[in-house]
Amino acid sequence: MKHFAALYTALDATTATRDKLDVLVAYFRSAEPADAAWAAYFLAGGKPRQTVPTAILRRTAMEQAGLPEWLFDECYQAVGDLAETIAHVLPPGSGDTALGLAAWIETRLLPLRGMTPDDLALRLASYWAELDWAGRFLLTKLIGGGFRVGVARQLVARALAEVADIDHRRISQRMVGWTDTRTMPTAERYLRLVANVPDPNEPSAAPLATVEAEGDTDTASQLLTPLPVADQTDLGLPYPFFLSHPLQVAADTLGDIRNWQAEWKWDGIRCQLVKRQGQVWLWSRGEDLITERFPELAALASLIPDGTVLDGEILAWEPEAPLPLSFARLQPRIARKVLSRKILADSPVRLIAYDLLELNGEDCRAHSQIERRALLERCVEQCGAPRSTLDLSPLVEAPDWTTLAVLREESRGRGVEGLMLKARDAQYGVGRTKAVGVWWKWKVDPYAVDAVLVYAQRGHGRRASLYTDYTFAVWDRAADGSRTLVPFAKAYSGLTDEEIRQVDAIVRRTTTETFGPVRSVTPSQVFEIGFEGIQSSPRHKSGVAVRFPRMLRWRTDKPVDEADTLVTLQGLLDEHHRSR
Repeated sequence: MKHFAALYTALDATTATRDKLDVLVAYFRSAEPADAAWAAYFLAGGKPRQTVPTAILRRTAMEQAGLPEWLFDECYQAVGDLAETIAHVLPPGSGDTALGLAAWIETRLLPLRGMTPDDLALRLASYWAELDWAGRFLLTKLIGGGFRVGVARQLVARALAEVADIDHRRISQRMVGWTDTRTMPTAERYLRLVANVPDPNEPSAAPLATVEAEGDTDTASQLLTPLPVADQTDLGLPYPFFLSHPLQVAADTLGDIRNWQAEWKWDGIRCQLVKRQGQVWLWSRGEDLITERFPELAALASLIPDGTVLDGEILAWEPEAPLPLSFARLQPRIARKVLSRKILADSPVRLIAYDLLELNGEDCRAHSQIERRALLERCVEQCGAPRSTLDLSPLVEAPDWTTLAVLREESRGRGVEGLMLKARDAQYGVGRTKAVGVWWKWKVDPYAVDAVLVYAQRGHGRRASLYTDYTFAVWDRAADGSRTLVPFAKAYSGLTDEEIRQVDAIVRRTTTETFGPVRSVTPSQVFEIGFEGIQSSPRHKSGVAVRFPRMLRWRTDKPVDEADTLVTLQGLLDEHHRSR
């Protein structure tokens, strides 16, 4: 635990990729396999479930620190993070525990779930007493379900590959499904993950998977070896997802349009459908197994041939409708633990397939984009699945970039986010790579309004001492002619570090009220807020809900009185409905 806490602290203290890689490599070189297995799980995105209710964490910390509730709350408001607050206020601990990370998780943390409040308080006090500040901070993050770390999954794979002295693309492939909650990380699994020996169960060629952002310059002749199918647990695992880059230059700079395949960019759940040995698995891009959420897609098992893996998008789509439904119609499928007949009827889904990764048990990713498309078309046609359940993503044909740009402007009317541009000779890589070809996402410009900052809350991690999470409002005119600001969106991304520091100073200087960790501020700052979609929402005071809000720019040139209104938002909502 002590070593993983030191690693967590070091990762949180830097934004430099090389520094993060160095500390990861140092940790995995020295860690016991069982500890390394859990570390890889958490660092790769595994989400620990909360084992102790927040109220018990707070109460036990106050008792151990001898603080009244009001003083603890003051400390929390000053720090902005519960785990960090608890680590600060507790009396000094011994810091001499010798237990490793695996032992802490398996023999101490996991058994906490289901204990009585009194037993939980005793265990917490005992555990905190054994740890130093960094250990307490990490432990509280883990048991509170709030563990987050700023490390890309591919960086973890590169660190493990350096330790094992094998190609990092091989590690990336083997890590698919690593964070699946059905299988506990173990020393055996970790040793298999980093084994530097050929596996007779591993198929041969697959495409290069260079992580361009990290400077890999290997040639396209190098090949990745896919995941060894060693047992029934591994049988249903997908391939690593190939990801697109945002197109930030004029499309005509990409060269001859005939070298590119254009498709609509769908607004749904990216997934892989895996069919092997008579079974079907559906995996989201986040490597969550979602088969049970979509039984109508799982039923495709009887139609799709064994040894097939499709890459595509799950969309909410009425059987006879010409266009998909909004993403909001998918949310009940994701959020509800039990899918009633009504939910299934109200949110019918369709899988739009746009790539073929495996056919007849053979890895197709080394084939070019155009070759995989031809195989995909034949596969979908021959399986004979109803179009209301499985359909091809149509190609968007245009003789030149100008014509394609005009078609792109129709995106919202088609219920899509823009276009995907895929190099016809591109192989299917791992993550974001340009070494084997590239996919560009050419999205339409977001909706945008000018809004006023009205509330602020502290961030997390290295930003826990800064106000970085903001609530924005627009003007609403009452019947008597008076105007009030009505909140409609929260956003925390889009500003530079320097801008955040400046806004933080303004928040502190203009605070009028505090509500726990939230500060109400004097309306004085205007920001341009962009968002991908908008819909009616009776649950919100503004009457609307927006999707993926973020700050496009700080409008220091605009006075508060000139910010946009609810009428503006309603106009965007009407425009959205008309376009659909």
